[in-house]
Amino acid sequence: MAVRLRVHVTPRSGRDIVSGWRGDELAIRVTVPPEGGKANAAVCALIARELGIPKSSVDVVVGTGSRHKQIAIEGVTQARITDAFGEPGV
Repeated sequence: MAVRLRVHVTPRSGRDIVSGWRGDELAIRVTVPPEGGKANAAVCALIARELGIPKSSVDVVVGTGSRHKQIAIEGVTQARITDAFGEPGV
């Protein structure tokens, strides 16, 4: 079963980075524009890299055309996500 993660994406940023929590959403900045799914792919790749899992294990399941997204992550536990990104709202 996949773990769901809510994210807020800022495209066209200066670098690809997970910049912390904004309430209950993980703030992610990516350098690519939100055209043709490029930003979604960059978000998935960044999350996969931070968690040390394959890119194919991460998928945008809600909000493909929005800054507010839900990401499904296969092969990790909620505890692993908390270890990597901290607690929401902290």
